[in-house]
Amino acid sequence: MQNNLQQLYGNIDIYLFDQLLKGRFDDCQRILDVGIGGARNIHYFLQNGFEVYGIDPQAEAIENAKRLSAVLAPDMPADNFVVATAEELPFPDNYFDLSICSAIFHFAKSDAHFDAMLRSVWRTLKPGGYFFARLASDIGIEALVEPLGNNVYLLPDGTNRYLVNQETLLRYTEELNGELFEPIKTTNVQNLRCMTTWCLRKK
Repeated sequence: MQNNLQQLYGNIDIYLFDQLLKGRFDDCQRILDVGIGGARNIHYFLQNGFEVYGIDPQAEAIENAKRLSAVLAPDMPADNFVVATAEELPFPDNYFDLSICSAIFHFAKSDAHFDAMLRSVWRTLKPGGYFFARLASDIGIEALVEPLGNNVYLLPDGTNRYLVNQETLLRYTEELNGELFEPIKTTNVQNLRCMTTWCLRKK
């Protein structure tokens, strides 16, 4: 059983897996993984007939994604996977049914950088499309993080991260004309860091 699940889903983000179990993305066709990294979140989509795209600023990550795609979905064009940044996505407006942004926004260097990343992803999402993000926040550890400026903080785990809070996420939800399709959920990892799941649908 475990091997079958691994083959189907890879090392998928557990909160993205939750959405798949709920059938949330069954009607989506064109998927973008923003900051594809080790490509852990695209196994299921590659094997189930979705049109998968991915970007990452690291060329090695893109080459890895191309190799995985060639094995799991041989008909998928290799040039669906490109070296690019979140704030400068090389795709048309209103193009994707689902954008996956797992652990990328906390690498923003400032409020302006975060805003540019977010609006670039939102621009390429179709009306009715889904936006799934996992990002670092200070929710629940507000007193434990040390501000470094521009909403970048030193976390108890020793890393520097751009952090959001619930107020910021709700404000952007309204500004972007989005709606939550799941409540905002935060996981506290032993008071060392907090990761928040932010799930929107574009109106």
